[in-house]
Amino acid sequence: MTLANYDLVVVGGGPGGYVAAIRAAQLGLKTALVEKAQLGGVCLNWGCIPTKALLRSADILRLVKDAGRFGVQVAAPQIDLATMVKRSREVAGQLQSGVTYLMKKNKVTVIAGHARLAGGGKLNVTTADGVSALSAKHIILATGARARPLPGLTPDGESVWSYREALMPKRVPKHLVVIGAGAIGIEFASFYHALGAKVSVVEMAERVLPVEDEDISRHVGDALRKQGMQLYLGSRLTSSSKRSSGGGSGAEWTLQLDGQHKESLTADVVLTAAGIIGNVEELGLEATAVKIDRSHIVTDAYGATGEPGVYAIGDVAGAPWLAHKASHEAVICVEKIAGLNPHTLDVTKIPACTYSHPQVASVGLTEAQAKAGGRKVRVGKFPLAVNGKAIALGATGGFAKVVFDDASGELLGAHMVGEEVTEMIQGYTIARELESTEAELMETVFPHPTVSESMHEAVLAAYDRALHI
Repeated sequence: MTLANYDLVVVGGGPGGYVAAIRAAQLGLKTALVEKAQLGGVCLNWGCIPTKALLRSADILRLVKDAGRFGVQVAAPQIDLATMVKRSREVAGQLQSGVTYLMKKNKVTVIAGHARLAGGGKLNVTTADGVSALSAKHIILATGARARPLPGLTPDGESVWSYREALMPKRVPKHLVVIGAGAIGIEFASFYHALGAKVSVVEMAERVLPVEDEDISRHVGDALRKQGMQLYLGSRLTSSSKRSSGGGSGAEWTLQLDGQHKESLTADVVLTAAGIIGNVEELGLEATAVKIDRSHIVTDAYGATGEPGVYAIGDVAGAPWLAHKASHEAVICVEKIAGLNPHTLDVTKIPACTYSHPQVASVGLTEAQAKAGGRKVRVGKFPLAVNGKAIALGATGGFAKVVFDDASGELLGAHMVGEEVTEMIQGYTIARELESTEAELMETVFPHPTVSESMHEAVLAAYDRALHI
């Protein structure tokens, strides 16, 4: 078996893996990337990108239904589910082809196969043609994560879905029960509700989007209920049973809930979205000093594991499970390997976005987290209901909220809910990175009329200086 030698081998071709390979090639490292499925990983092929394409279809459907309010008369819209799915796959395919091009452009050797550590800087890669051996001074594991399975609810493509099945539906469910009210669950709940499904959401926590600021969660929960969704919060699934619904129409699931809601739910489709687990199996880790904590690889601030020359980045290295976190970890890890002096990643400066209806975006500490850390805080909120551009758009639901340290004026956190807030949170993210205080933010000129003006007004409100409320 011929041994191919590299400076770096990256295992996994998602947003962490392929970015690591590109940065390594830029720095002159001879690099190979091993991917057993598709370049781009889950995010590009089965997560971030295709879901946003579907959610865009839902947004357009809502807008067309509401067109009369804007003086535009249109016929009642018809849902073409097959075209929605086809477009989402085409969007993912286009970007996947782009990653393939970037690998060629940067002269990264791409190997389609499954890699397993063999010790001493070596890997055995199982491909369609057999097993080949690679040797590398450095190995980065970027194998990602997968949906956490729920007992008795194994995805079958018919009546039990994971995110993969939800991305390629053949029909719109009559009644969809979503298990899990995190970002993935709420995004799919928004999509299928827009398409006309009855949607129920079951969540063990007391609120939807439980990692978000409580004010944000409360607003989203109220908005979802107003849209007609049923929320079963503080509840957990205790048992499930499947039966034929008769008439060739598939199966129905009966779910028993405990907690605040002791009752049964009957649905034709159950979507499991209750967390993820790291892909640490079949990597050969058992013969190394790599440590695993709750299915994730333990690393230092630069991605190094307990095994010399082995690193881990992205979802497999733990929360937050975000593509942009993985990409930044990739750059940091590779630059450290190359002998540079990269910054370390402060997770409180990583923005998070949920592309539901309404959208949610945040960065930094919640109000509760800041107070729990012993901070005396100043909090400012500004509603979109009095923002000129939001009123013109007919999108007045939501608000911007900021949390400042009372003593220093440091921006500790920012939280937004409403129309296209995911496109605005980067302003607060930059402010966090630059360690801006309320003074700089107050002096910043925001364009008028924009929804982003609400960001400025929220800062002013924290210091009792809001001008438009």
